[in-house]
Amino acid sequence: MKIAIVCYPTFGGSGVVATELGIALANRGHEIHFITYKQPVRLALLSENIHFHEVNVPEYPLFHYQPYELALSSKLVDMVKLHKIDLLHVHYAIPHAYAGYMAKKMLAEEGISIPMVTTLHGTDITLVGSHPFYKPAVTFSINKSDVVTSVSESLKQDTLRLFDIKRDIDVVPNFIDVTKYDHGFTDCQRSMMAHEEEKIITHISNFRKVKRISDVIKIFYEIQKEIPAKLMMVGEGPEKEPAELLCEQLGIANKVIFFGNSNEIEKILCFSDLFLLPSETESFGLAALEAMISSVPVISSNTGGIPEVNKHGVSGYLSEVGDVQDMSRNAIKILKDDKELHKFKAAAQQQALQFDINKIVPLYEAIYQKAFEMA
Repeated sequence: MKIAIVCYPTFGGSGVVATELGIALANRGHEIHFITYKQPVRLALLSENIHFHEVNVPEYPLFHYQPYELALSSKLVDMVKLHKIDLLHVHYAIPHAYAGYMAKKMLAEEGISIPMVTTLHGTDITLVGSHPFYKPAVTFSINKSDVVTSVSESLKQDTLRLFDIKRDIDVVPNFIDVTKYDHGFTDCQRSMMAHEEEKIITHISNFRKVKRISDVIKIFYEIQKEIPAKLMMVGEGPEKEPAELLCEQLGIANKVIFFGNSNEIEKILCFSDLFLLPSETESFGLAALEAMISSVPVISSNTGGIPEVNKHGVSGYLSEVGDVQDMSRNAIKILKDDKELHKFKAAAQQQALQFDINKIVPLYEAIYQKAFEMA
C-alpha cells in the first residue's frame, strides 16, 4: 500500500508517533510518503520505502499569515497523482485533516478517490480545537474523515464531549518500539551524570504551561531534601527559563541539568531512576511510556490518558493535578529503598510492553482497510 503521512515534524508526541508509525509500516512492506514542511526529527534516514516531500509556502506580502493549509492541500494533490498514493493518514485535526479534505475534493474533481484517516492526538482537540475560532473547522474535518482514531479512550471521550461528532472514533493507543530501548549500547555510565549514591530523576517535554514545569522542580526539591539526587530536564519551550530561575531561587541549580532538545532520549533514560510527569492534562503520555520501557517508574498526575498508561502502585503512582506534596511522597517512597525501586522498575517495563509497536501497527493496517470500505 502507498500511504501519505501528514504530521508536524517536531519533537512533539504526535510527530514522533507519526514518524515511528511510518517507519514501522515501511518495514512491513508499505511505501510511505511523509508530507510536511521539513523532515521529521525522528526520521534519520530515507530508504526505498520511505520518502519525504517538503511543503513550501511562498512568501507573499499580501498575506499577514502565509497560507500553509493551501500549500499543503496542493502538495497532497500533486503527490497523490505523481506517486499513485492509495491513502492519506493525517495526524492532527488542524490543519492537517482540513487540508486533507480539501485535497480529497480536488482529486475527486479529476476522478481520483482517496480515503483519509485522521488521528487525533490531544491539543488539536482539548486546546486548539475547542477554541470558538476553530471549533467549526475541527468538527467539519473530523466528520468528513473516512475513519477517525484517537490515541486514548480519554481523548475519544473529550472529543465526543466538545464537538458534535457524527461518526465513530476508534481508539488506537500510542506505541513504543521496544528494540530501541534494549540498552545495547555500552556508554550507559551513571558516573557521567551523577555520583554513585545519587538517584537520577528525569523530565522530558516541550516545556509548555500544560506540563507544569514548576511542579517538576518543586517535586525534585522535596526529593533531594531526603535522598541525594540529580534532575535531568530534557526539552525546550517557554517555561524553560522560569524553571532555571526557580532552581536558582531554591538553591538547587547545581543539581539540575537542562539538556535542551535531544535525539538521544533512550540514552538519557538509561541513566534514570524515576520520571516526573505532573501535567495539567495529557491525551496519552508518550514520554511516560518511553520512560517505562526503559525500566523507569513514573510519578504523574491522574489526568487525561495517563492512567491508561501508568498504573497506580504498579508502574508508578498517580496524584491529583498540582498535588506536589503527594507526588513528592510517592517519589520518595519508591526511591528510598533499592528493593522497592527495582520492583517498580521491573513492573514499569512489563506494563510498557503492552504498547509494543508490533501489537499496534496491525491495528492501523486494519483501520486502513476500514477506510477503503468507508470511502
